[in-house]
Amino acid sequence: MYRVGLFLVVVAFAAAVIGPAVLPFDVSSQALALRLAPPSASHLFGLDELGRDILVRVLAGARISFLVGLTVVSVSAVIGTLLGSVAGYFGGWVDDVISRVIDVLLAFPGLLLAIALVAVLGPSLLNVLFALTVIGWVSYARLVRGQVLRAREFEYVQAARALGAGTPRVLWRHVIPTAVPAIVVQATLGMAGAIIGEASLSFLGLGVQPPTPSWGTMLSGGRAHILDAPHLTIFPGIAIALLVLGLNFLGDGLRDRLDPKTQKAGVRV
Repeated sequence: MYRVGLFLVVVAFAAAVIGPAVLPFDVSSQALALRLAPPSASHLFGLDELGRDILVRVLAGARISFLVGLTVVSVSAVIGTLLGSVAGYFGGWVDDVISRVIDVLLAFPGLLLAIALVAVLGPSLLNVLFALTVIGWVSYARLVRGQVLRAREFEYVQAARALGAGTPRVLWRHVIPTAVPAIVVQATLGMAGAIIGEASLSFLGLGVQPPTPSWGTMLSGGRAHILDAPHLTIFPGIAIALLVLGLNFLGDGLRDRLDPKTQKAGVRV
């Protein structure tokens, strides 16, 4: 499954980067006389309600999905790692404050909180990134906190303290590296969640705004033609499913490969 997931993600990324540049159609070019045309040799995914090539727009929408996924995961991982490390290493009231914030955010369904934030701030890609990051860092902070609570009791960490190493050095050189495998796995799975979140917000009209192509907006626009032109929703839906499936397969494979117990048992994925 690990190889299948890696293959799907690599192919999707390569198609998103190269595809719109090599195809003979532009994302905004229209052929109104052929609107809602089904898949054909010249338009493999057919045309939408404005006569735009769906294949080009699906590939362009993949760029938005990767942009959102990578940005949200990167920022969330940095914030969550820093706060989780501080909470787990220092404990006491610092841990209490950060843990209570985490508990409050976890008490709300993540997508509903993102919808509320974007509804208040206004629909835009930047606000989608902000909303998904607000709910995304929590999982990293909780994960890293648990790893740091365990790692701070290791003998080599205590030895570094005894030798006079400062707190930043102990955290950076000895404690945080123990959490890196778990962070990598969480980042892979979190990217799938961010992509679904962006598609959901765009589907509701709170995310990427037309005419910028997004898988969520394409699904929303195709609802009115689900009977007479189902290809408007089929291909964006398949794109979301394959990319999210690939990221989940990749995350599960990385978890097995980076798990010390699995490595000692000699298991191959």
